[in-house]
Amino acid sequence: MQQIIQDLPTSAGVYQYFNEAGKLLYIGKAKNLKNRVKSYWRFSPSFRYNPNQSPRIIKMLKEATKLDYIIVDSEEDALVLENSLIKQLKPKYNILLRDDKTYPYIYIDESQDFPRFELTRKVIKGKNITYYGPFPTGGRALLDALYEIYPLVQKKSCLREGKACLFYQIKKCLAPCEDKITATYYANIIDKAKNSILKRKSLLETLSHKMSNLAIHERFEEAGKVRDMIQAIETLTISSTLDLAKPLDLDIFAIQNGDTRGVIVKMFMRQGKIISSSYSYFRHTHIFDKNEAYKQALLEFYTLESPHIAKEILLADSFEDMPQVASTLCERLHKKVEILTPLRGAKAKLITLARQNCQELLRKKDSDTLLEQRVADVLDLTVIPYRIETFDNSHMMGVATVGGMVVWDEGKWDKSTYRRYTLHAHDEYGQMKEMLSRRIDKFAQAPAPDLWILDGGQANLNLAYSLLREAHVNLDVIAIAKEKLDAKAHRAKGSAKDILYTLQGIIALSPNDKRLHWIQRQRDEAHRYAITYHQNKKRKEDTQISLLNKKGIGKATVKKLLDYFGSFEAIYNASFETLEELTNHTIATAIKNNP
Repeated sequence: MQQIIQDLPTSAGVYQYFNEAGKLLYIGKAKNLKNRVKSYWRFSPSFRYNPNQSPRIIKMLKEATKLDYIIVDSEEDALVLENSLIKQLKPKYNILLRDDKTYPYIYIDESQDFPRFELTRKVIKGKNITYYGPFPTGGRALLDALYEIYPLVQKKSCLREGKACLFYQIKKCLAPCEDKITATYYANIIDKAKNSILKRKSLLETLSHKMSNLAIHERFEEAGKVRDMIQAIETLTISSTLDLAKPLDLDIFAIQNGDTRGVIVKMFMRQGKIISSSYSYFRHTHIFDKNEAYKQALLEFYTLESPHIAKEILLADSFEDMPQVASTLCERLHKKVEILTPLRGAKAKLITLARQNCQELLRKKDSDTLLEQRVADVLDLTVIPYRIETFDNSHMMGVATVGGMVVWDEGKWDKSTYRRYTLHAHDEYGQMKEMLSRRIDKFAQAPAPDLWILDGGQANLNLAYSLLREAHVNLDVIAIAKEKLDAKAHRAKGSAKDILYTLQGIIALSPNDKRLHWIQRQRDEAHRYAITYHQNKKRKEDTQISLLNKKGIGKATVKKLLDYFGSFEAIYNASFETLEELTNHTIATAIKNNP
């Protein structure tokens, strides 16, 4: 490695350290690869690590035996590539924040005479577009509240119809489609609605009054919906009496490390009011690095798709790469963006508020995740598993072979990220390999979790680690399977124990151990999800088989066709010549003829 370091180019780039087993340890970026990497080491009187590095980096360098690098055109390219690779490969000594989702905004196009409020996550083309947000939560509820309280044009199709509809009769619209109001009068209503997006007190009071009236008239279902709307809107912002005298637009970020995890708090101020806020936790607190944390948070949050970005970004802490990140954001967003760390005045009070919320969130969450910590301890995991993906496959005699992945995230099921897989391999080992390989291929778009749980034994565990090593991804894996009795895995309750397979060996927990129950819950949800998909798919395949049987095509021929083409759709789309070559002229004719 010493010779590789001395021969490094002076170009900008990204470098990667690996250990003796080929495991990825660390990813970094450099304006000058040679100078940056050499700074980690001392070359005389002998080759050794630089003792002036942080304890985290020294620990990494003690394990490192190999160095790879990628040359890029500029430091900005290196910054972006470094961030992308950390997300995808999860190096052991890099901090990894949670993947940031694009937050929705409420927008209105006032180039129209009778405009409507809409939700968007992307930039909308137009000269008179006004954005409100972002709204990490409660954006839909706030939009619905506007249409509940103000007599706005309720649907896009309303104006096209040219005739007053039910909304006019129930007094939720003033029928501009029949010219019952002027554009000027409607504009006054729009102004009131716009004001209530930023100053929501009167909006919430009106909703509360409406909820009470509905309850008095025993319209409890409608009252319940308004109650849910109120609760969603109330969760939008951090409670604060802080109000800036100036109508400033500011984005505020604070990141804090805790005993078992870290947290990032984001607050969004528009026209001097905090209109929304969000927070998320992250792992690897024992290798926390402030520079990496803020760098990732800003690069992940600010993308070209962001509809409205404040010109000033306030941070609770300054960090080493702050000038480069500011330059990258200006280049990316085609506008001037300032990143500041205020020490006094009203802006500093906003930072204090963000820090206070970080402390409270860490205090609250640490008391909620004791079980996950105990699971990490007993399984000797490298991190506490806050986000888990669990895999299972299902089939019946090779028919309707499918797989399922379920996701447990921060103490609840994240059903929006569940995934189903149609599998083509004929054996369970091949099916698991197909499923895991496809998931690994998506790590660049959807980063890896903290833990994989596989339904199966040692073979599946070895398979997963083999695939992850090939992709240079660091990820904990365990497998769970029934204990073998008489060479069979009896699933009947009480007839066999669940055995856990880990990199350190086999672990058998007591059947009443809560840590085992937690793992079983993950496995059982994956099994439920996979078998439900299998049953639905099998019903559809049974229908297709029945249709082919009616054409005089036997089960053996159907199986032969499925083995060759993989699906019924492919069979029907195949050419007559291919079908004839695989079967015979009569069967090919029957398939190609309409039912």
